[in-house]
Order: sequence, then C-alpha cells, then structure tokens
Amino acid sequence: MEKIGIIDLGSNTARLVIVDLFADGHYIVVDELKESVRLGQDMERDGFLKPSRVAETIRTLKMFKRLCDASKVDRIIAVGTAAVRRAKNQRSFLDEIQATCNLRIRVLSEEEEATLVYRGVINSMDIPKGLILEIGGGSTKIVYYNRRNMLNFATLPFGAVTLTDMFSADVSPMEATQKVEEFFTKQLEALPWLKEVDPETQMIGVGGSFRNLFKICKLIKKYPLDMVHNYNLAIEDFENTYTTIRSLDVDKRKKMKGLSPARADIMPAAMAIIKSFTAYMGTQNFTIGSCGLREGLMINNAMPITQEKPISDVLGWSLLNLVKHYECDEKHIEHTVSLSVQLFRQLRVLHKFPRQYLKVLKIAASLHDCGRTMRYYNHQKNSWFVILNSAIYGATHREIVLAAFVAGCQKRDDVNMSEWQKYKDIVLEEDLDAVKKLGVLLRIAEALDRSRAGLVTGVNCDVLGDSVIMKTEVTGDAMLEIREAEGVNNEFKKAFRKNLEIL
Repeated sequence: MEKIGIIDLGSNTARLVIVDLFADGHYIVVDELKESVRLGQDMERDGFLKPSRVAETIRTLKMFKRLCDASKVDRIIAVGTAAVRRAKNQRSFLDEIQATCNLRIRVLSEEEEATLVYRGVINSMDIPKGLILEIGGGSTKIVYYNRRNMLNFATLPFGAVTLTDMFSADVSPMEATQKVEEFFTKQLEALPWLKEVDPETQMIGVGGSFRNLFKICKLIKKYPLDMVHNYNLAIEDFENTYTTIRSLDVDKRKKMKGLSPARADIMPAAMAIIKSFTAYMGTQNFTIGSCGLREGLMINNAMPITQEKPISDVLGWSLLNLVKHYECDEKHIEHTVSLSVQLFRQLRVLHKFPRQYLKVLKIAASLHDCGRTMRYYNHQKNSWFVILNSAIYGATHREIVLAAFVAGCQKRDDVNMSEWQKYKDIVLEEDLDAVKKLGVLLRIAEALDRSRAGLVTGVNCDVLGDSVIMKTEVTGDAMLEIREAEGVNNEFKKAFRKNLEIL
C-alpha cells in the first residue's frame, strides 16, 4: 500500500487530501485539510499574484507539508490551476514555494484541468450523458460527455472570486448578480457546441460552491442524508435559495445557516453563474457531484488505466473499495452477492420487482458485513449506519437508503418505522414492502454461506402451490448452511406468503 498526498492549489481554496492506494487499483481517503487562501483575489487589475495572497498560500502549503510528513506520506502530487496558470509572476511564485516548502507545483493546462474534472465525475457517477459545470475561484469549466467519452470542453477565465472582484464594487448584491448573469450568458453564447448538446443530457455541478449549495438546501429542506454526491436539485428550489442569498448583504450572508463564512462574499457570483447556465441550457434540475479534479488525480494514480478509459462498473468498483476498507471477507461477500442475485431472479414470479431493486440488493449484500468492524453484536444495525454514511458511487440516494434498510433488516418487523419516516421524501410508498422482502432474500443468501466456505454454489427454485422448493447445489457437507437458511422460513412465509422447503 502507498500513501500519497494530493494538493490542489486553486484560486480560492487550497486543499490537501491524503489517500491510501491499494495495490489492486483501489483507494481510500484517510485525511484532508483545506484553507481559503484567495490566491486569485485582485488579479484582474494587473495579472499579478498579490504579496499578501502569496504569503498566505505559502503559510498554508507549509502546514500541508507538515501534515504529510507527520502522516508518513510516500509522495506528494501538487497541482496549480487558474490563478497560477495566468499569473505574470508565476515563475517567482513557484520558485519561492520550492525554496520555502520543498514542494514542486505542476501547473495544469486548461485541457488537463478539464480532463481531470471529467475523470473525477465519470468514475464516480452513473450518468451516461453529462454536462459538467465546475465553478472555481478563477475559472469556470464546462465539459460535455456522451457514452463515457469527453466530446467538448471550455475553460472560461473567470470564476466566483474574479467575477466578485469585477462586478461587486459600489453596487448592491442584486445589481452585481444581475451583471454577472448578463456577462456569463454572453460567454456561453460564444460556445456554439453548447447548442448541439443532446437534450437528454444531465447537468452536473462540481466544486466548492455546489457543495456549499447542498449544505444550504439540506437545512432548508431538512434533507435527512448528509451526502452531497448525487444530490438532485430542482431549479425551482435552487432559484428560491438564490433569491434569498442575493438579497442579503455580506454580513447577513455570513450568519446564514449552511453558508460557509469564508464563501459568503463570493457565493452570489457563483450562484449567478449557475442561474445563467441553467437558464441558457433550459435545465429543469441538476445533480451535484462531490468528485472532481482531486478525485480524478486519485483514480488516475490508483488505476493508471483510467487515463485511457473510465471504469466500466462504477458501482461495483466503489463497493469493492468499501469492502476492502472495512476489511470484510471478500470471498464471502462475493458468494453472498451471487446467491442473492440468483434468489432475486428465480423468485421474480413472486416479488415482481423491477430491475432497480436488484441493484439495491447488490449494494446491501456487498456491505451487509461492514458493521462487524465496529462490533459483531448487532452488526446489522452498524452496517445500516455505515451504508447511510459511506460514499457509494454509481447509486442514487434512494438506492442507498433502501440498501441500508435491507442490510439492517433481520426480520420483517425489524424495520424501524420511526427511522424509516425520516426518509419519506426520498423513498416511495412501495419501497417498504420491497425492503422487507429483499431483507429476507439477503438473510437466506447469507445463511447459505454460513461457514464462509462457499459450499452452496447455486440454488434452483420452483414455486409449487403454496410452497417454494429450493434445491441447493453443493460441493461438500452443507448441513450447517441449509439448517441456517431453514431458520428464515417464518420470515419468508410472512413476506411471500409461501412455505420455504430447502433441499
């Protein structure tokens, strides 16, 4: 295993992420640190990084380097983006960092930066056609992809910090945001390929401003999940929030719940960019992603092959990442998933669930054991908590919630209805019945590998009258497995109204 540190020196924020890379192409984030350095502030006047901003950045990078040394990081990958790229005093700035911090910053080109943002998104989201809007402090990236291929990109040389500097002087926040909207719309009109974007393309918002927007909306809507990745926001809800923020002066914005005080002055400009973009593209909703440039670097280092082609099974790769992180028995997990899938397919005549529920069952079966890391006793409830609080890529919030309840469901009556009600705005009415039935299937699959020896290799189910006859394919003495599975008969009968006979 290798430990790496990734430093992203942006125009507004400097970020450090420390990552453990596993030898087989997986990784896990183990620490992070961020500071608002405002490196790109006031650059529009003459193109130079200002001494006060340089001093703040170097102080921050020294702190990052100390944390990397204390964490025994094997190597550091440090990149600079828009502000460094455009700075007239770039060379002296980089030399000073090298001399004082012993760090070498690689300045990304516009194409390199856009490509890394795309790789962060495409390897963490199951969205086949996407239009990515990434708002930085000193630049705004727009990336269009279809069928997992990057088709077009544009890097506009202004972001939340630079647009705030350009338009906020001596005007009200309302007037400033209106000017930003008008200015940004003109820039979009100069990109002819935007008019050729497939109308079914999903907009994806990436960057600190979008993550902060989620925090605000989470509080306003009392959203029960603290999970920004894959959060879907309706334009109506966005515009209501935008109207509130642009009507407040900066002191009042700093007191607004959910809005970071460090971002309070630049948030109106960032939201004006979103408003302009969504209006221009006719967007009705957009998805917020938590993965961008840094995640692109992580995945490229964990799996170099992703520099040529993206991960084909985002969900499967993400689940295996978590299985490794929680040190689960990989062979047992693989076997339980396989048996769960067989049961789902062979009993489709009984449950009649659409394919989406099979995805839920796969997530639950993959992570049903992760709660053992905390404590064996009542580990199913621990698994429920872990699933609800883990970054599972390639799954919607609804699918994650359902998988958590399936993994935590030992018996039909064990769905905690007070907890279930917290997610009423995410789940559907029919999901409760599905959770109970999928929970039973998972219990049977887990029981059929009770000794974790893989003795039951398959099942064949026949529905005959009021019974389900389950014939097991075994490679040894599977008496323990069959006895454990027979113990689920009462729950099976309650859920499916059939007796279960296992041969």
